[in-house]
Amino acid sequence: MTRNKTERQEQMLAHLERFGSMTLTEMTERFGCSEATARRDLDDLEKAGKVIRTMGGGAKYAGGGLVREVPFREKQHERYREKEGIARFAASLAEEGDVIGLTGGTTTFLIARELKKRRNMTIVTNAVNIAMELAECEELQVVLTGGVLRNRSFELCGPLAEQTVKAVNIHKMFMGVDGVTARGVSTYSELEANIAALLMGRSKQTIAVFDSSKIGKNSLFHVASLGELHACITDRIPESQELAAELTGIQVYAAADGKKDPFSGEEE
Repeated sequence: MTRNKTERQEQMLAHLERFGSMTLTEMTERFGCSEATARRDLDDLEKAGKVIRTMGGGAKYAGGGLVREVPFREKQHERYREKEGIARFAASLAEEGDVIGLTGGTTTFLIARELKKRRNMTIVTNAVNIAMELAECEELQVVLTGGVLRNRSFELCGPLAEQTVKAVNIHKMFMGVDGVTARGVSTYSELEANIAALLMGRSKQTIAVFDSSKIGKNSLFHVASLGELHACITDRIPESQELAAELTGIQVYAAADGKKDPFSGEEE
């Protein structure tokens, strides 16, 4: 039995680094502690950026290039000008009469602000802060899913949110993501990945929006392959040849110059 808190946390981290992940039950059995103690240890390790919490109370090692979750309030001012440009470009693709889907995220929140200038649209979102931002707009209809609130992202997730999504049809869905690699787009939360995938399934077009700092990074949960996307909007075209190859045939917009580059090798 491990009695010293520091020693126990070091051993937990060593186990996660070796095996990748561990459930809460495995922790209590391996380290001879209660669930409450294991959760407190994981809280400490998560705050230190060393582990990523998973469904059921367990954890995954935060090494190996995985992106940790940063609360909305902390990241809303990061790369703000780039996100504003992406938001303006994204909003320009929305047309009167469209049903627009918006997942949670700092970039999609700025898209919502741009859409406040428009009229005769319906906005479907699972993000409470986006719905509140649009609440005063009489020219826009807002559909907010039900669900359980994730206070770090202000997104509603879970069965109630999923039931609402299954009843709607969306023309264009703008999806915020935490990581973009040749394997696809990813996000920190399993619940958010699930609701994003459902929104994609109800959308005619899915457009991923992300600033270039997300390129080449993996987050914990896979949302979709690049081939499942209709388009991407970022602030600059990725330099990665591997990623460029995967994006062939997909419209890729660089918001800085307003041009699209489907990586066809042709000059614009």
